[in-house]
Amino acid sequence: MTKDFYIFRHGQSTYNIAGRTQGQTNDSVLTELGRSQAEEIGHKLSDKGVEIIITSPLQRAVQTANLANQSLQVPIEVDKRFIEVNVGVVEGMHYLDIKAKYPEIFDKMHSLDADADNVSYPQGETRLQVRQRIFAGLNDWAGKDKYKIMAVSSHGIMLSQTLTSLGQPATEVKNGSILHIRKENDRWKVIGWI
Repeated sequence: MTKDFYIFRHGQSTYNIAGRTQGQTNDSVLTELGRSQAEEIGHKLSDKGVEIIITSPLQRAVQTANLANQSLQVPIEVDKRFIEVNVGVVEGMHYLDIKAKYPEIFDKMHSLDADADNVSYPQGETRLQVRQRIFAGLNDWAGKDKYKIMAVSSHGIMLSQTLTSLGQPATEVKNGSILHIRKENDRWKVIGWI
């Protein structure tokens, strides 16, 4: 059986423009540009046959899902496995302050190098741990008979780590980006960017 997923990054948020790391902070909301990006996601997905939107529980992802859903009119469900990376003690800090306090970890966490897969900020989560929980969620949803075409409102880390898991080079993911992946005959593959 074939299952299609359209994974999208939330629209621009207040922390994005302030230069602060969001992590699992839940007080970062969409900016006006972010709201427009979310609506555009809905327009881009309107002809794809999406049957459900699954969203991270964080406000910025839920807002994006709701705005995209104005074009789709499908059920929305929250799944905490699609939440942003836990950045531990640096959550909410400005990037410049993090770089000054944790320069080596900062450089590794912001590199696209696979050697940094087991690096985390104190009390935080590694990229490997993120990939494991993301694919636990994706495999669970792919195993449900009810839906064949799903959208996921999430975060940049989900898209970059999905690419890495599927043998693709990691990349910086812009707000509002949409990645199409497919599971067919128990194999995942990247279809491409929308």
